[in-house]
Amino acid sequence: MYINSKELLRSAVLFLITIFLLLLASCGPMVLTTAVNEPPPPWFYPNRLEVVRYVYFPEYRFYYDLSARSYLYLDGGVWIRRKVLPPRYRSLDLRRSRYERVKGYRGDNIRKYHEQKNANRGRSNRTTKRRNG
Repeated sequence: MYINSKELLRSAVLFLITIFLLLLASCGPMVLTTAVNEPPPPWFYPNRLEVVRYVYFPEYRFYYDLSARSYLYLDGGVWIRRKVLPPRYRSLDLRRSRYERVKGYRGDNIRKYHEQKNANRGRSNRTTKRRNG
């Protein structure tokens, strides 16, 4: 029985790819970002594979950029980008804070995104007058 070397090589490559995919599937949740070799922050635990760049903390109104590993927050009407939170936020336990994944936006201008998506956030319709009839 003669085995062609091309067939043997193809079988070996297919076997290695299968093993790699099985190992990858058993790893659990994964986050894909543009940063290499840096895990996500300890408070960020995704429940499935997602490609997101920003995470938004609506209670505190700041973002975290997973790609740049920096926080974005408003200070005096200007969006600031820093590696650490300012003193007013440092006592927060972000592991217990509610956050939202910003899906579908990967741009650099968070101000524009924030204005578009959060213009009506926090408003109540109790102050809206309703017409009868």
